[in-house]
Order: sequence, then C-alpha cells, then structure tokens
Amino acid sequence: MPINYQTVLPKSSLPIVIIGAGGIVKDAHLPAYRKAGFEVHGIVNRTKAKAEALAQEFGIPYVYDSVADAVAQAPENAVYDITIMPNKFIETLEALPDGAAVLIQKPMGDYYPESEAILDVCQRKGLVAAINCQLRQAPFVNAARWLIEQGYIGEVYDMEVRVNLHTPWQLFPHVMVHPRLEILYHSVHYIDLIRSFLGNPHSVYAKTLKHPAKDLSSSRTTLLFDYGDTLHAVVNTNHDHDFGPKHQESYIKWEGTKGAIKATMGVLMDYPHGVPDVFEYCIKPTDGSAPQWVKYPIEGTWFPDAFIGSMGSLMRYKLGEITVLPAAVEDVIHTMAVVEAAYKSSEAGGQPIDYKV
Repeated sequence: MPINYQTVLPKSSLPIVIIGAGGIVKDAHLPAYRKAGFEVHGIVNRTKAKAEALAQEFGIPYVYDSVADAVAQAPENAVYDITIMPNKFIETLEALPDGAAVLIQKPMGDYYPESEAILDVCQRKGLVAAINCQLRQAPFVNAARWLIEQGYIGEVYDMEVRVNLHTPWQLFPHVMVHPRLEILYHSVHYIDLIRSFLGNPHSVYAKTLKHPAKDLSSSRTTLLFDYGDTLHAVVNTNHDHDFGPKHQESYIKWEGTKGAIKATMGVLMDYPHGVPDVFEYCIKPTDGSAPQWVKYPIEGTWFPDAFIGSMGSLMRYKLGEITVLPAAVEDVIHTMAVVEAAYKSSEAGGQPIDYKV
C-alpha cells in the first residue's frame, strides 16, 4: 500500500534571511534548505564570524552586521528565520517589517507571559508567523497522519511517546543551563505533536526530575494528558540512560480501533549521528487471522527533512497556496499553555496518600 508522506514544496521559493548562526542552523536549517532548493539570501549573528563561517560553507551571499542591517538589505518578499534564544524574540520581531513572514525557533518563550507577548507583537505587526515545531512535519509523522486521516487504524484511543537514551546536552551550552530544560526544550516537541493529532487536552499531570549526579535543572519527565475516559496520551522521557545502545528507545506509537502505528525516531539515538528510523504499521485483519506488522520504507528523517516542511509550509501559506498555517503562533500558544500547566503540575505534586496504618 503506498503511503503519501512527502512534503509538498512551494511552487516558487521565497528568499530566506536567517537571524542566528547556532548549531541548529548548521545541522538542520541550512542542510534542509539546501536539500529543498530554497534560496538563503543572507544571515546575521551577534558574533559575525560564526555567520561568516556558515555563509562560506553554504554559499550564502550576504552576511549582515545587525538585524537592522539585515532588514534594510533584505528583499521585499523575504522570509525571516529566527533561531536565537527566546529572550531575544520580542526585540527581534519588533525590528521586522510589518506583514513579514517569519519562522520562529521553538520554544515560543521561556514562560507563558513571554509566549503571550510574542503572540501580541506578531498580531499587532500583522506578521505571518509560525513556530518551528517541525516534528509535526517529519516524514514518519506525515506517514502516520495520512494513515490515520484515511481511516486505516480507526479511532485513535492511545498515543505514546517514549524516549529512553543518552542525550549529550553539552552540545547545547546555551540550553543546558536553562532552569526549565527538559519540558521546555525537548518534551515541548511531543506536547505539540500530540496536540496536532488529538487537539487540546483538558488538563495535564506532570513530573519533571533532575539526575542526582548532574548539574541540570531536569532530564527526565512524565506527562499524562487528560482527554477524557477513553483517549490515553502519555510522554515518558529519560535522557540519562547512558548504558549502551541495547535498551535505548525513541519512538511514537498510535493505537486505534482498527490498527496501530509505531515510528522509531532514530535521530535521537547516538545523537548527533543517529540511527535509521523505522516506520511500522499494523491493520487488524477482518477475517480473524493473526495481525501482521508491516515495515514501510520512509525517505528522510526528522533532521533535516522536517525543517523543509516547516519553512515550506510557511512559504506556501504566504504565497496563498494553502489556507491553514501549520504551527502558527495562534496555535502554538496552546502548546505553551500546556507546557506552563505541566510545570505547575510538577511543582504542586501528586495527591497525598493517607497511610492510616
């Protein structure tokens, strides 16, 4: 059975101006744009030498001295790709031309009031703004979404994300010191993904934890989403499983009344090298025979291919080719509301137990 999972590219590419030159730009944004054939017009970074190095490596024609300089020299139809830390988002958005298209790196602010302020400035300036929650558009997620939308696995009643591996946080020095590390900078991907399939949960139960021998604010999290009496959604992450590859796991699983899907996210294991993704689905036979799992080959993976989807869909929306903007700021504000609720749940703790004996 052929599965339709390929990203649809815009009919014509808009020039990209990148604000920021960190590791994610080098490892994901620029490789994705090169693969898609998108034009990167210029790049700017607080440390200009880093922008110059990426410009040389990826053939970017212009390196700007400042954001103001980038805006002044950018083509009128440029798409701005903001890849700096969230505490610099608002001042950067204020510097962009009114009505511009902009892709903002996740998360949408460090705390919910910042998320609201980002939404406010985007709406006040009429920006066509999306958050780069690119997991929504990873090839294996596209495949799962197509199978579900076509009705192959029936009504989804269970969705699970499981991450049990070793994450080298030292590769992200500006992130690893954050007081809200795990949920805000990692599990936010899964919160947003679950919302994109199941909608907004009624509530969330959460606990995020430290490792006793690491100087990190958090590295393991459990999230349980309340969707009522039948729909179960859970995220379990453990970034401290540094005991070799044998029992490491990284997957998303969907179960429905007619079948199930499991997608192994290989990029997270042995990061940044990764291992191959595996996409499998099972449709229950109607003749009573034993269910069989089918492995389906998927071209592309989360890094960098999902980044093609997030930038490509922003271009397509700006060009009028689609009418709904995936991961628009008006949508991802709800992801950030769930993130905030998760932290409140973690701080409040569980229901005390009355041990009478």
